[in-house]
Amino acid sequence: MQAELAAAEQDWQGWVIVCSRVCEVLAPVDESGQGHAQAARTALAAEGQPGKTSSEPRAARPKSQVPVWRVGLAWSVLSVDYQRILRALADRVRLGQDPGSWQELAACFGMEMVPARVEALRSKAKRLLARGWLAEPAPGRFTLAKGVTGPGGGS
Repeated sequence: MQAELAAAEQDWQGWVIVCSRVCEVLAPVDESGQGHAQAARTALAAEGQPGKTSSEPRAARPKSQVPVWRVGLAWSVLSVDYQRILRALADRVRLGQDPGSWQELAACFGMEMVPARVEALRSKAKRLLARGWLAEPAPGRFTLAKGVTGPGGGS
């Protein structure tokens, strides 16, 4: 029984490593050409450098929570996926268009219109809504919340 348990634990650890590597490879790339994992490693390396201080908020690490919006909070505290959603909705506001649905956002991002992908985008939009970044003037329609403006800052 002990040997079977040890073998199962070793197999599990192998799967954890494989899944971690696959996630790194498949992670979306941000504007700087870095994947989420690479950007997180770069940020961690910068944090460890003595004498290097920054008052600018750092980008969120992958799978991190969305912070509650407050005046002056920059979009850069969000992961790239959340920034893309805000940027698309900001473009809609700038162009005088109605609030966007998650289906329209999925089409805007060139995503396949399969339920799992659309649901993932809807979930992200709902999370931004719950944290004060977005408003939902009609069910399923999203726009930037009052006070949330361009990517340089929240006010």
